[in-house]
Amino acid sequence: MRQVERRRLAHMDVLAVGLLELHDIRALLESTTILVNVGWIQNAWFAILDTQGRERRLTAHDVHLATDGDVSGVCLVGGIVHAAGGPATARSQLVQRTLDLTWHALHEDQRAPVRWCPTPDIRLAHLRDLTRWNDHPQRTARHVSALLDTAVSTADSQIRLLRHHQNEVASTSF
Repeated sequence: MRQVERRRLAHMDVLAVGLLELHDIRALLESTTILVNVGWIQNAWFAILDTQGRERRLTAHDVHLATDGDVSGVCLVGGIVHAAGGPATARSQLVQRTLDLTWHALHEDQRAPVRWCPTPDIRLAHLRDLTRWNDHPQRTARHVSALLDTAVSTADSQIRLLRHHQNEVASTSF
């Protein structure tokens, strides 16, 4: 009996951590929306201002040149990375899962569970898909903001799913 209860409590801990992460993802998406509304760009992850005040576009290959103070524009993916703390955070779990949820919001039913740990190849394909979507010639900042709003709603749906599951686990007895 004790072992069953320990498993139930461990599962409750996992669910609580998942809820905390979803709240962090939600906050990151809201911060990204602000960045996109201030300065959205296409065909690069970041726009920076050099010492002469000229804009330079940075792609995935040179994003390390972006620093917090000089970023003047972001694309969808660059906005998520920048809102999380900049290029050093690009491979963090928070950024990766925020990109997973954003891709899900673009292509899947927001009430369906998000696939959190796709293979590296699939995750890279999703990243390229989000980048291509952002860079479509007829895309606007308004479209990107709308996707981010949908991603926030998707995070809210995932939070409700986890809370429901948490309540089910909490109400089980051994």
